Amino acid sequence: MRPLQSLLDEYSESHLHPKNILIHWICVPVIFFSIVEFLFCITVPIFGNLAILSLLLLTIYYFILSKTLWIGMLIWGMICITLAFYINVHFYEHRFSIFLALFVSAWVGQFWGHKIEGKKPSFLKDLQFLLIGPAWLMVKLYRKAGISV
Repeated sequence: MRPLQSLLDEYSESHLHPKNILIHWICVPVIFFSIVEFLFCITVPIFGNLAILSLLLLTIYYFILSKTLWIGMLIWGMICITLAFYINVHFYEHRFSIFLALFVSAWVGQFWGHKIEGKKPSFLKDLQFLLIGPAWLMVKLYRKAGISV
């Protein structure tokens, strides 16, 4: 597995334009959450739903990349699980529509940001970058807070 900094550096190469960066600050968390929401709707034995199992595996991936990054990603995952639970309790009949609206609109935003940037999204080169996008934002938050990754 490639080192985290190498992945972040490569991801950053196609995320330099301020508008694209702003769009990513909005759309990446929305995409992440919408996928958690969708996975929350799928039940599996032991874990209750696929979102919990998926976030457990994802947290292991982030732990392997960075012994500190995974903590922030775990907290973000727990926030997403909590929001998904809320939506499933209070908007059960509309949960799939909510997922779909968030997911599609955020991806439209992402591609618009890359059109502004003039570069293709990183994940078209390597699907691993779908997981690096949220980490890239978390690392930026860590650095602002003075936390080393």
